[in-house]
Amino acid sequence: MQRLHARVCGRVQGVGFREYVRREAAARGLTGYVRNDEDGRTVEVVAEGERADVQNLLDALQEGPRFSRVDRIDSTFSEASRGFSRFSVEF
Repeated sequence: MQRLHARVCGRVQGVGFREYVRREAAARGLTGYVRNDEDGRTVEVVAEGERADVQNLLDALQEGPRFSRVDRIDSTFSEASRGFSRFSVEF
């Protein structure tokens, strides 16, 4: 089990990006969360699951929903904490 910690920068707030990530993560059976950063242009994603599923989510983050624009993703992988029961949108 792997943990992805990603910061997605660009036009990712106010365009449905968090809900997009929630759907993509849920479809892959991942747990964790997505939330907006206070800077107004970054979204934080923490996702845990099988390595291939986590990597597929990272690939999906590059796409984003229709009106988003991803300029950069800073990501790291580590061992999963297994501390989440589902994938949620945090506020």
